[in-house]
Amino acid sequence: MDRNGFIDEKCESRLYIGNLDLRITEATLIKMFSPFGKIVAEDFLWHTRGPKRGEPRGFAFIQYSTKEEAKLAKEKMHGKLACGRPLVVRLASEKYLVETAEKSSKGVGDSNKTSLSCSTSGQMSKSAKIAAIKNKLKALEEDSSSSKKQKLAESVSTCGKR
Repeated sequence: MDRNGFIDEKCESRLYIGNLDLRITEATLIKMFSPFGKIVAEDFLWHTRGPKRGEPRGFAFIQYSTKEEAKLAKEKMHGKLACGRPLVVRLASEKYLVETAEKSSKGVGDSNKTSLSCSTSGQMSKSAKIAAIKNKLKALEEDSSSSKKQKLAESVSTCGKR
């Protein structure tokens, strides 16, 4: 974001592509998205350690030369089936903005202090990444504890019934 809180042009022309089938390659992804404009950068994410090392992570980012090209690709490709799976396509900045709005409406402590800062490569700043990871961990912890409570409640309600 710039000082006024607006996301700069680089962020608005960067797309998140999720729910990718593991058979989709970088080349296939570029072929799928090149009809909508000039792709200036592509980040295809891979597992770097563990048993899945070297395998695709199932999502990628594509940077177009303009935000109009990115919006067109988003409109045309979101929900399209690729290897039997519907693609999730959105502006990379949207995920951050949606999460921030959800967090601020819940009143989560430091989430309002985080900011998306795009460098010349169109990526978030280190502090924004750390804040996003912390928020994600907190959300996972909340989900985990609520599912444990639900399972406990279900097991208590079924106790003694035969």
